Amino acid sequence: MNIEDATQVYLATIPPDVMAASKAYTTGGYWLDLWALAASVAVTLILMRWGVLARMRDRIQRSGPRPAFTALIVGAVFMGLSWVLELPWTIYAEWCRERAYNLTQQSFGDWIGQSALNAVVLMVLGGFFLMGLYALIRRAGKRWWMWGGGFAFVSILFGLLIGPVFIEPLFNDFTPIPEGPVKDAIVALAKDSGVPTDRIFVYDGSRQRSVLTANVSGFAGTMRIAVSDVALKEATLPEVRAVVAHEIGHFVSGDVLKMVATLSVLAMIGFFLVERMFARLVAWFGAPSITSISDPAGVPVLIMAIGAWLLLCQPIRNTLTRSFEAGADAYSLKVAREPDGLATALLKTAEYRDPTPHPIAEMLFHSHPSVANRIRMGMAWKAKNMASADTASTPNN
Repeated sequence: MNIEDATQVYLATIPPDVMAASKAYTTGGYWLDLWALAASVAVTLILMRWGVLARMRDRIQRSGPRPAFTALIVGAVFMGLSWVLELPWTIYAEWCRERAYNLTQQSFGDWIGQSALNAVVLMVLGGFFLMGLYALIRRAGKRWWMWGGGFAFVSILFGLLIGPVFIEPLFNDFTPIPEGPVKDAIVALAKDSGVPTDRIFVYDGSRQRSVLTANVSGFAGTMRIAVSDVALKEATLPEVRAVVAHEIGHFVSGDVLKMVATLSVLAMIGFFLVERMFARLVAWFGAPSITSISDPAGVPVLIMAIGAWLLLCQPIRNTLTRSFEAGADAYSLKVAREPDGLATALLKTAEYRDPTPHPIAEMLFHSHPSVANRIRMGMAWKAKNMASADTASTPNN
């Protein structure tokens, strides 16, 4: 078979209107992170000029120095105020835009309720995270950033550990795969890969987004594979096998731990840069009463600066995740042996992910290899490993 011809046969099945909408959605998405950073800068400016966190710090400490409690409360309040101030932007980016491209059927009432619940979770977890971080800053002095990477590593792992048990069930229902051919196929794949079959679930992902997706979440004893109900309703059996085998590839390769380690290193570098620039940033935002990075009233500047650093590092993070995704595709092809099922499943993601982006855009902005490249990889595997297959690839839509 001709690999490029087979790839183009699949891509040609994408309707022109779907392709145009996908490119518009994806191209617009390139700017979302930049606008999100602009919103973060605006919120930081408001909070620092307003001085509400500094006044709260002073009120808490009137009865005596209570640095840990002060950091906890100021950090939690900062999280809550940030959610409120950024809400107009969040409504557009996460609900209006998704509705405009017909990627969600979630009502505004349900969306805002879940968004508020997410804000409460962030207030609690973020407050305790910042309490620990500021304790580290106070005790380690100028070299706190060296320990900050380790603290970030432990904190992310803790979040992953409790996520599937305490957090994700707040937003979705997770149930075992229902009896039938799909479950039988998934169980067989799991057993072949040495993955416990009780770690694979289906969840009502259609509540938030009307797209085919699956994911790996958790850590150690709580790690699990979750498949959206959209996949079970709309995907063929070969597509489900290919998608689940892809997620199993992430599971067995330890990609989650690799990403956590990478983020921790980037966080440590970011902490170092913030330590060097904090005084100038605080002066720029107009908060002369904050004289030290150990003051929790300066948390908006700290978080905004780390966010800006992670945005600059996005090409690095995307390059790493693209390698993970390519590896998971390779695992899927090896274990499930469904190159055409993988191809048609990928075509279903084309409505929200430009199938044929420019290579530079793919390198900078895409966390997954392009649909075209992933299908091409599948066709190359098929040509090499399934010699008895038809020489021409026919999409089984």
